[in-house]
Amino acid sequence: MTLSPSLDDVEIVPEDGSGYVLLRHAIPPQLSGLVARISGYRETVRRPIRMTETASLIVPVIISFGEPFEIALNREPRPDERLGSFTAGLTSGPVRVRSHGGAHCVQIDLTPLGAYRFFGRPMHELTERMVHLDDLDDRTIAGLRQRLGEERSWGRRFALAEAAMLPRLVTGRGPSAAVAWAYRRIIETGGAARIGAIAERLEWSRKHLAARFHEEVGMGPKMIARIARFNRAQAMAAGGDGDGWADIAAACGYADQAHLVREFSALAGATPGAWQAGG
Repeated sequence: MTLSPSLDDVEIVPEDGSGYVLLRHAIPPQLSGLVARISGYRETVRRPIRMTETASLIVPVIISFGEPFEIALNREPRPDERLGSFTAGLTSGPVRVRSHGGAHCVQIDLTPLGAYRFFGRPMHELTERMVHLDDLDDRTIAGLRQRLGEERSWGRRFALAEAAMLPRLVTGRGPSAAVAWAYRRIIETGGAARIGAIAERLEWSRKHLAARFHEEVGMGPKMIARIARFNRAQAMAAGGDGDGWADIAAACGYADQAHLVREFSALAGATPGAWQAGG
């Protein structure tokens, strides 16, 4: 398997006054569908930085070489809520993040299907939680943390991350074929697929489908569909698709614009306009 030890496939996003530099690494083909993004992050200005991560179908793994983040779900974090190297399961609300100019890390964003392979544990154990990597008692992750911390080349860091992930993600025990199909069906339809029809297609009860999703994905299919619909609305707005929020609401299957606004308040912690403005 070919690794990528150079910076040739690393996209560097120049500092634009925001106080940090972001590097994006190309995902190797064999990790497609299992890893959504591999990136490097380094803060360059000694000042407070606040960010909000909206609800998404991503399970991040953060390996830190710098100061920890202050982080909390659905509210502003307290100064004592500090996490350096950690992972977080799927969340049903926004995650508030605060740092003070010294953060420096690699972030590996797994899809739920990839996360189940990588962690090898029931995904509901991580749902709505942020967990120190040390608390996972995982030798592979602990070893990766040490090697990445000793490396100064971003290209080599990304190569090491690939090398650590590949065996688990390619050969590890993944979700059942039925759950993987159901999950992809929900994503492909932007959350529009009927959960009852999916259960019927699998010859499962809705209760059994929900139980399997909680085990292998981390949340029930109804919540996955809700986040998928919300993420589709975000993508449409970011891409300039649709003629305003009412048009986006209709295209994404919301009852009306007011319904979309309520979903943004719950999943982004902001109105659609405030989210789009970065507020």
